[in-house]
Amino acid sequence: MLEQLWKAARKPGAKGAVQGVAPVQRFTDKTDRRDEEATLGTQFVEGEKTRLLDRWLDKIVRASGSEIVFFGILAALLVWALLGIRFGDTENWQVIISDVQAILSYAFDSLLVRQQMNMYDREMVVAAQMQSRVHSHLRMFSQAQNELTQEQKTVLLTYCSREETDENKLALPSESKFGLFITAVSHILGHIALVALFWVAVFVWIGIGPMFQFSDSWQLYMNSASSAWMVLYFAFLANIRERHSFHGKICLDALFEVDGSLEAHLRALTNDKESNSEVVLSAPKVNKLQRAIFYYADFVGTLVGIAILLTVMIAWLATGPVFHFSANWWLFIGTYAGLVGMHDGFVLRNMQTRLTSYVEKEMEVLQQADRIIFERTGLKFPESRADRRLTLSERVSVVVDKVSAHELTVLLGLLTIIGLLVGASAMKWTLTGQLLCNVPPSIIESFLMMILVTGHNLVDDRKRLELQTLYERRVKLLGYAQKLKEIQIQPMSAPDSKEPSLSVDATAP
Repeated sequence: MLEQLWKAARKPGAKGAVQGVAPVQRFTDKTDRRDEEATLGTQFVEGEKTRLLDRWLDKIVRASGSEIVFFGILAALLVWALLGIRFGDTENWQVIISDVQAILSYAFDSLLVRQQMNMYDREMVVAAQMQSRVHSHLRMFSQAQNELTQEQKTVLLTYCSREETDENKLALPSESKFGLFITAVSHILGHIALVALFWVAVFVWIGIGPMFQFSDSWQLYMNSASSAWMVLYFAFLANIRERHSFHGKICLDALFEVDGSLEAHLRALTNDKESNSEVVLSAPKVNKLQRAIFYYADFVGTLVGIAILLTVMIAWLATGPVFHFSANWWLFIGTYAGLVGMHDGFVLRNMQTRLTSYVEKEMEVLQQADRIIFERTGLKFPESRADRRLTLSERVSVVVDKVSAHELTVLLGLLTIIGLLVGASAMKWTLTGQLLCNVPPSIIESFLMMILVTGHNLVDDRKRLELQTLYERRVKLLGYAQKLKEIQIQPMSAPDSKEPSLSVDATAP
């Protein structure tokens, strides 16, 4: 019993092995199938989560990145700015607004953590299924090449090397014009120059501190401004991630369609009936500190953090009369949400980099398998476009990314929070003491959100280039397989048979 409880307690945070197998694609002579059934299984299909709670949580995550929520947040920030003209000089107004912004940021933290984990799960399944199919491609290409005479190989290779493929056929689906505009805005908001300007503004604020005697109002102005900036970035990041995830699914569908068509052509040429092999991507090895970070993220991603926040809010509201609803009381909930939010910001940065590195490692395995196929066919291997030379600002961004995402940085952030709590306690949790736990975390978390957008842009750009290269390779290999058919190494169908249609082997695992 104790052993089972221990295993259950250790389960969160574990990044287990990922299993994947691509459904078999082959041509069939049956023509009574409907068109949609004839192409069934050629697109990428995400497995549905078994637990109802997980499915509902994913719906909440998708809703948080919707246009309605994003533009609603923008409208709310505009209203806040306009009302601030009238009420901005009052202490309670500043504190209440800071509370609302801190709570919103806290909620978005949990949603972004789950969003990040969902992206990782999908990308690992994609890597596993493509590795599963590329093993079959390699086997069948080897068989087809062995059946060619040297003269046929020379003729075939000469023809394929001279043939110019239409660039439109090599291009994945593009975003809509509005999507391209939002992506451009994302690169502006995540540019390292804007991050530098943010810190310039912070130091200017510190520089004018003596003019305001470092008063509570001086601190509240920065707290409100940085909190508003942070909410904007939270809402934008959630939206741009969902938008890019949707576009990524369209690109994956196109990639899997040409990958499935390639498999069907090869099976027809070689009469290969062997199922695609199951691929197991082993669990990443992590140190204890990284495991602890993933452990915490698993709880946040299940929205346990929001449940705790609701409990704290109920207790906070119940103590309102005791504190006479003072500005100090109003700030309590903002202090709690702000400190936890700052820690979550460090965790998000760490997850973004670590999980992405695990996916890229598996995509490199796929790239090496592709390279072997191209070597055996003699075709020129299209190198990954993601390996381009980075600009100066991108190289700076990468350095900042690595430092801010390191697990020791997460630990340093936690120690900073403990130090702020000790300082506020020494000040007996006065308004000034609470602002000590609000302003620095708000500034740091705003910075982390900007770096998150920067990191997202770098990762998304790399993913697009990698998917484009994978797609280009498969289009070229498909063209090669079609030329194999034309020289009739092995007829795809009997002379009198009807035109074959593409279908999924129902017996495939």
